Amino acid sequence: MTELPLFPLRTVLFPGGLLPLRIFETRYVDMVGRCMREAGEFGVLLISGEGESETGPAGELAGIGTSARIVDFHALPDGLLGLMCRGARRFRLHSRRVQADGLNVGEVEWLAEPAPSALAPEHLPLTRLLRRVLQELGDTARHLDADFDDAGWVSNRLAEFLPLERGAQQQLLELEDPQQRMRALAPLIEVPPEADGRI
Repeated sequence: MTELPLFPLRTVLFPGGLLPLRIFETRYVDMVGRCMREAGEFGVLLISGEGESETGPAGELAGIGTSARIVDFHALPDGLLGLMCRGARRFRLHSRRVQADGLNVGEVEWLAEPAPSALAPEHLPLTRLLRRVLQELGDTARHLDADFDDAGWVSNRLAEFLPLERGAQQQLLELEDPQQRMRALAPLIEVPPEADGRI
């Protein structure tokens, strides 16, 4: 068990995925400052309750989330702090408390991640399609630690890029087996003929 500052959002962050943020609330500015000084992480959890804002108040939260590390930051034209974060490790939330400044802090258990595994032959065309999607990210893609040979990394990217409901994305995040995640995603993707074939 370890304590982790929490950033509840209406989004699902996958390990290895990118998360751009605009920071303006004092509690999160302070949290970001601590993470940058200490090379620390914060936890991203899906807000599942209705009638709440993008970042809270944190009412009903998903039980499994992903920690995030800050990989880039810059001042935005409106004077706010812009961050680029990358998903790191999945965790299970056991309990949480709210600090005096309003920041949620959770007691979390890190989840074991599966070892890298090769893609099944029938899923290889999806990697070519994914490469094309990532090319559209332009310079932002430099923050990705790409591994197109790993079923876990590929399935995580597909799960976050497909236009899925947040609840469906959360279910995919909670799957332990990346091959199972790939099998769930493959029927949802129509591969163009020119993208078909081995990589």
